[in-house]
Amino acid sequence: MAASATSTTLLSPTVPEIGIVKTFGNYKEQASGAQAYNKTLEEEGDANHPKANYTHYLPTWDPEEKYPPLTPFEHAEHGLDADKKFPELLGPSVEREDLTPTIGTILSGIQISSLSKEGKDQLALFAAQRKVLVFKEQDFADLPIEEALGFGGYFGRHHIHPTSGAPKGHPEIHLVHRGADDRSGDTLLESRTSTVAWHSDVTYEKQPPGTTFLYILDKPSTGGDTLFANMAEAYRRLSPAFRERLHGLKAVHSGIEQADSAQARKSVVRREPVTSVHPLVRTHPATGEKALFVNPQFTRHIVGFKKDESDNLLKFLYDHIAYGADFHARVKWAEKTVVVWDNRVTSHSATLDWSTGQRRHLARITPQAEAPYETAFEG
Repeated sequence: MAASATSTTLLSPTVPEIGIVKTFGNYKEQASGAQAYNKTLEEEGDANHPKANYTHYLPTWDPEEKYPPLTPFEHAEHGLDADKKFPELLGPSVEREDLTPTIGTILSGIQISSLSKEGKDQLALFAAQRKVLVFKEQDFADLPIEEALGFGGYFGRHHIHPTSGAPKGHPEIHLVHRGADDRSGDTLLESRTSTVAWHSDVTYEKQPPGTTFLYILDKPSTGGDTLFANMAEAYRRLSPAFRERLHGLKAVHSGIEQADSAQARKSVVRREPVTSVHPLVRTHPATGEKALFVNPQFTRHIVGFKKDESDNLLKFLYDHIAYGADFHARVKWAEKTVVVWDNRVTSHSATLDWSTGQRRHLARITPQAEAPYETAFEG
């Protein structure tokens, strides 16, 4: 999710299974790489910057740490078991504010780490329906990391990111970290007019994430918001004839470029990069909604199309998603906020719009879900 955006990389990757060579000029590394950061400043602070609020969450990289390829697993979709009246999640003590009609809801007066099994089932379904949930005054960051992971593990197998930094001893936590007085991200705008980079997380995996958790550890005084797009609404906005043409199409999603970027920075790659072929339109198992499932960070090519055909169709879809401000939501981070979203039916982007040298530090728990699948076109 949210990006640290330490660099922009121009690469011409080859996707071995399909034999495609594609120049991909807007790739932006989504995870903190093993870039140099001032460890002393983060752990102790100085006259201009306080120390990190959660030093045990600072990123580490072990060059000796290697993982085997991911294996298939049977995902249990807990949203299917949920009480659709949401008695535990939306009880009388809970205050609800919808950010927009189609995406995003702020909930306060509930501590999600204390939810029962039934409450967690309702959380999975409500996140799928509203796409993004913003919970205020949560204790996630103050829990022992093992407890936070135990909560997240209910929703699926933990994804371990192949390149990003993680708290020591907890590779399941994906960190988004831009340290105090780190100005390296500012160089992004030397080659681009915007820092926005829409994506869904690690869609190159055979079983990409579903219900996903991101919680704030340190934030700049202003800026660093996260944008979200409703990919189910983006699908519905297309004409019936256009939607019908998209059905049956599949695209290659690649993690090769992310690994190449990490290696170029002399960072770690814990697992050999993979590519996967997914439908352009996927179906959510709990809601039955269909959603676009492409993103410019990881989608490479439409299978069976010539390069010009693929590039043009994907560009149209990327522009449609990026320009759809009327199916977007913007989350402004506050201390002790936890954002829960369904990665299957959303895209998101960080906004790297502050240049104060203030720290931005977040932790993500990323349960994997089912392999994307498509159901029949319904008109």
